[in-house]
Amino acid sequence: MKQWKCAIVVSQFNQSITDKLLAGTLQRFKELGFQETQLTVLTVPGAVEIPLTAQLLAKTKQYHSIICLSAIIRGETSHYDYVCEQVSQGCQRVMLDFDIPVIFGVLTTENFAQAEDRVGGKEGHKGMDAADTAVAMMRIMEQI
Repeated sequence: MKQWKCAIVVSQFNQSITDKLLAGTLQRFKELGFQETQLTVLTVPGAVEIPLTAQLLAKTKQYHSIICLSAIIRGETSHYDYVCEQVSQGCQRVMLDFDIPVIFGVLTTENFAQAEDRVGGKEGHKGMDAADTAVAMMRIMEQI
């Protein structure tokens, strides 16, 4: 495997889901031949803190991609909508401002069961998908 370096930002909120997202991402990278030295994992309190952390990582110019992992699960208030919008727009902004793939491995689900389905359940494993997407984008970036 090439000596690409990837940063992974994972939120602690809904940790029973985000731990599984991270485990799947790391497992997939290992399957792809990545070494631990090629991966940096940073934990943040919640999803809203992900874009700033991704931006600070991008500024270092040490990484070839950044994966953002979180689980935003709808509650009884409109807070869900605000968080989803802030995180998605923030990640996109980092990607476009710094010309680095920022992989959106943020689950946005209606309930906990849907989130569980996406971390090894009937909807596959979005953490593994994030690693695959990062590798695909790093290959594309090399070609351009």
